[in-house]
Amino acid sequence: MEEIIVGIDVGTTKICTLVGRVEDDKSMRIMGVGIEPSDGIRKGVIVDLAAATQAITRSVKKAEATSGLEIASALVSIAGAHVSSVNSRGAAAVNGGAIEQFDMDRAMEQARAVAIPYDREIIHVIKRGFSVDGQDGIRAPKGMHGYRLEVEAHIITASAATVDNLRHCVGAAGVTIPSFVLNPLASGEAVLTAQERQMGVAVCDIGGGTTDLAIYVNGDVWHTMVLAVGGNHVTQDIAHGLRLSFEQAEEVKKQHGRAARAEVGLEEYFSVRPFGEDKPVQINRRELAEIIEARVTEIFALILQEIKRSGYDGLLPAGMTLTGGASALPGIARVAHETLGMPVRTAQPENLSGLVDRLKSPAYSTSVGLLQWVVSTHENDSGVGSRRGKEETRMNFDLIKKIVGRILP
Repeated sequence: MEEIIVGIDVGTTKICTLVGRVEDDKSMRIMGVGIEPSDGIRKGVIVDLAAATQAITRSVKKAEATSGLEIASALVSIAGAHVSSVNSRGAAAVNGGAIEQFDMDRAMEQARAVAIPYDREIIHVIKRGFSVDGQDGIRAPKGMHGYRLEVEAHIITASAATVDNLRHCVGAAGVTIPSFVLNPLASGEAVLTAQERQMGVAVCDIGGGTTDLAIYVNGDVWHTMVLAVGGNHVTQDIAHGLRLSFEQAEEVKKQHGRAARAEVGLEEYFSVRPFGEDKPVQINRRELAEIIEARVTEIFALILQEIKRSGYDGLLPAGMTLTGGASALPGIARVAHETLGMPVRTAQPENLSGLVDRLKSPAYSTSVGLLQWVVSTHENDSGVGSRRGKEETRMNFDLIKKIVGRILP
């Protein structure tokens, strides 16, 4: 049976539903694409159920039409300032013999048994590493001998009400959700290399309404954070500074904007018609760049503050990988490098085949990463996310749980 995977990236500016097929060489072939402007979503959070449901439904229908498959279930991205994380440790006693999967599961259960408020829902429980009888840095303890097994886990939670609202909107489109995936973790699957994860790297996904950060050390996720600021705030600054509508400001940002004012000449101008003016006026591009650079610098200053607070400052020799729609701003990597004091590169999804014309952009890293999240973890399972034509097939939840076990609490 072919392995079909479906992901729905519910963002502040767009909804992107992708249907992918895992090829024999484990590459991803995109079979269906449904991209719709977001509606009813602000800063990654649903603020209008009806509008968000309609946008998600339109996106799903487009993906169904282009793929020829009826979508039954999908992994769904989640972001927003309501997301938080905590690190926890768990332990299990072993009789001195070989450590079994049962012992690892008991240790994880202990780590998971942290006090979570009633209004929070666990999204991810991610293993960061094991220790056996005090020996740290063990990635696969199964089969080792010892008396005490400890595990360190990274637990990500979200507002239960916000998660329920998102589940309701996707469910109204006729799609069940076996699991949610945090935005930067999905993006990391699409843009990070194994070497970067091992060395120590931060992936920063700058979307329309949020900026999402994940820190990887020794190949594992060590810290995550979501800031409620993104590319739309840059657009709003332009709108206020140049007296333009939000739509005009967005167009000006895309056509003429640069994040580093040093890269813009003093005598470069463009024409635009502000509010209250009868005819177009000339705007200095350096003035526009100053507006953009101020907000972008503030975003990276907040990110640096979070990296320092996490305790991993100085432990990221691979630096930062920027992705997300706003990372396409020319000059943004330069500003990030100057603010953060670390190597910075921008990245987008690579090594795709099929319907990929619109996906070759940093804006679709989370969308593609949702599909790759499953593939990179479990290579030998199949059957996630769709049913062919109109043939009714019951989704085997145990199979889905096995495939996306890393992201199920």
